[in-house]
Amino acid sequence: MRAIWKGAVAFGLVNVPVRLYAATGEHEVSLHQVHRDDGGRIRYKKVCSIDGEPVEMSQIAKGYETADGELVVLTDEDFSRLPLPTEREIEVLEFVPADQVDPILLGRTYYLEPDKTAAKPYALLRGALEEADRMAVVKVALRQRESMAVLRVRDKVICLQTLLWPDEVRAADFPILDADVTVKPAELAMASSLVDSLAADFDPSQFEDRYEQALTQLIEEKVSTGDTRSLPQPAAEGGEEGGGEVVDLLAALQRSVEKARTARGEAAAPTERADDQPEPPAPKRRKKAGEGDAPARKTRRKAS
Repeated sequence: MRAIWKGAVAFGLVNVPVRLYAATGEHEVSLHQVHRDDGGRIRYKKVCSIDGEPVEMSQIAKGYETADGELVVLTDEDFSRLPLPTEREIEVLEFVPADQVDPILLGRTYYLEPDKTAAKPYALLRGALEEADRMAVVKVALRQRESMAVLRVRDKVICLQTLLWPDEVRAADFPILDADVTVKPAELAMASSLVDSLAADFDPSQFEDRYEQALTQLIEEKVSTGDTRSLPQPAAEGGEEGGGEVVDLLAALQRSVEKARTARGEAAAPTERADDQPEPPAPKRRKKAGEGDAPARKTRRKAS
């Protein structure tokens, strides 16, 4: 794994240097959008809505539209001046009972790995969390955004799990839930009986992603039966890995070649149409040695 953040947990007067790693990664079969007819990859360009021209990443800023239709443009320099006091610090604010943290607030989970010199203070914080059976509420800045988070222990690792801000949770406004519904005791008892019959200890390893398995099997069947085609290699192939600048350069070169070919075609056209003319056009004859040079010399003598 590769660390995505490095800082320290501020636990009272104790600082615990740590590195942050993504704890989860969703698995899925990698599929691309392709042209049905020839299998070419579908590409997307960032284009300006005003002039229709492609825009490089270095020319892109972020904008905020005000209520009265004005646009505020924010550059990287503007963002760099914003205060982020927790940029390299995970500040412990309080310790709360785990059951008071509503699961709907929970976001991404990360592992905290201690530096080699911080094994003892890391173990101290981990032991304190386990002994109290509480979560530590913290603030942390990830990817230039300050977030609330909690620290909890999973096995021997301290996990940081981001939280949504309270105003980011939508209210469930369903009037039908306020309707007066009568549930008979016998119906409730039967439902409870069903719950009891399906009661179990949660073991996620016993569940499988059947859709991914079926998709993988479908792909393998097509490969085994030869239902494949050669991977197309367009002129701009590789642009995705190398960035938009490479794609634009290749496109510009291609346009230049087409323009040159068109120019040559226009120059050759008069010759093809001039088979019955007494003399061919001068530009075409100048490119040839011999008789094409004679008219040019006569013209210069007359001018002198």
